[in-house]
Amino acid sequence: MICEDRVVIVTGAGRGLGRAHALEFARHGAKVVVNDLGVSLSGEGGAQGPAQAVAEETAEEIRALGGEAVADCSDVATGEGARRLVATALDRFGRLDVLVSNAGFLRDRMLVNLSEEEWDAVTRVHLTGHFLPLKYAGLHWRAESKAGRPVDARVINTSSGAGLLGSVGQGNYSAAKAGIVGLTLVAAAELGRYGVTVNAIAPAARTRMTEQAFAAAMAVPGNGEFDAMAPENVSPLVAWLGSAESAGVTGRVFEVEGGRICVMEGFRRGPAVDRGARWDASGLGPEIAALLAAAARPEPVYGA
Repeated sequence: MICEDRVVIVTGAGRGLGRAHALEFARHGAKVVVNDLGVSLSGEGGAQGPAQAVAEETAEEIRALGGEAVADCSDVATGEGARRLVATALDRFGRLDVLVSNAGFLRDRMLVNLSEEEWDAVTRVHLTGHFLPLKYAGLHWRAESKAGRPVDARVINTSSGAGLLGSVGQGNYSAAKAGIVGLTLVAAAELGRYGVTVNAIAPAARTRMTEQAFAAAMAVPGNGEFDAMAPENVSPLVAWLGSAESAGVTGRVFEVEGGRICVMEGFRRGPAVDRGARWDASGLGPEIAALLAAAARPEPVYGA
């Protein structure tokens, strides 16, 4: 019960990873705001009735476990929707301790076939849909801190291996997920003074968004074998990051798949050369070759 009585928002919690996170938090004693817009894999639909039904289904599962939950179908990629989502937690449970941003969908295309609308739709839900809930939760926590009330809050963002390494056919998704990492680093630096930690995960699991891309590797094992691609494998790390135990862990990105957790190290300064004066382009070739020879080779792009 490492999250007992903590109030948690999970976006995109009606299905897949979000649903698994919401249920895991509930098992550990949290009160959960289950947010889902009820859209299709490509982001279409999202009418109020279906959205409420999708979110309510997960909320009902939590209540069946003996927990407390409220369904919410706000569009977190709008300022009003994100503000209303945070207000739902405060109005229903009187506080907010954890924000898990997970909502998203796909519009995969090779770059030369990718339309502006497909680019905008994916970056909107993933990147803007992370920024706006973070903004309004941050405003609340800042106000609490300035009022002298103790804050021990957590934000867990959802990036992807595509955002960390790139993925062929997913330029929009990869760019948005890489942006989430940058947002995580900035938020960790800015919100730490108010008692907020901010981390990100890069999960691999069987969901609507991955079942076609990784179909060959995602068959469900039988005979009691460990199902390495089950979404539930990711959620214990998310619950721990949302708990009081994770105090002091901030600005980190964790890759998680099956039983494996890896701390991603991202961009770090590598080999360097300083001439102490302006370079001549014609003389850079040997210098750059020497730097690259001394540097670690980049990880391969998914699908390359």
